[in-house]
Amino acid sequence: MNAVAYAALGTGFTFLLTSAGAAVVFFFKNEIKGNIQKSFLGFAAGVMVAASVWSLLIPAISEAEAMGLIGWVPAAIGFVAGGVFLFALDHLLPHLHLEQKQPEGLSSNWKKTTLLVSAVTLHNIPEGMAVGLAFAMAAQHQDPALMSAAMALAIGIGIQNFPEGAAISLPLRQEGFSRFKAFLYGSLSGIVEPIFGILTVLAASQIAGLMPWLLSFAAGAMIFVVVEELIPEAHLGEHTHVGTIGFMVGFLIMMILDVALG
Repeated sequence: MNAVAYAALGTGFTFLLTSAGAAVVFFFKNEIKGNIQKSFLGFAAGVMVAASVWSLLIPAISEAEAMGLIGWVPAAIGFVAGGVFLFALDHLLPHLHLEQKQPEGLSSNWKKTTLLVSAVTLHNIPEGMAVGLAFAMAAQHQDPALMSAAMALAIGIGIQNFPEGAAISLPLRQEGFSRFKAFLYGSLSGIVEPIFGILTVLAASQIAGLMPWLLSFAAGAMIFVVVEELIPEAHLGEHTHVGTIGFMVGFLIMMILDVALG
């Protein structure tokens, strides 16, 4: 099986868990309560930070050194480029966060539902890149340890995708959408993961030596999302520690998954 097929399987798994999360709208109709939502956001942030370090930056440095490069150079440049890329998308792509009334990005005539899906889509772009690259690297090296690490990353990202799907479908149901339509929008928020995962792997396969740069690029994009969106949203409103606890739990689980399976 080639790198693209492995990337499609890995990102397909994370997409399915987003869809599974969106499917809770068929069984519940109430939105996720404030503290639970904050804990989910913190958890997602913790998973993404741990994944950025163990699944992306450390392998990027190792890959660069194996190519005879100074390890930290591609890691640093790729990291900054990934952050700049998400910064640009954040300012260009119209989107709306659940707790906000004013959309961000360029002005548009998009409906509220489209803007909400667009906001979650921003989170999912670097996640798809990360999972796709991890499986591609494992396929290229034919290394069981790298394949285990890629599976650990997919599991970690998939776990935090589940509440993301629910966070879209349940509010839409509250606004009067049918259960199926709310589920559809929730699922569509995750479709960019396999798309960007496969596109990134195709780019890496066309240009030799691009893997360490792309791994660190995905890390920079993920860290931007964490600091810009997830951590602030996990601490909105009345002061509480649930977001912080969620972050620590997510970080711990992703670290254990990566080290134990990788």
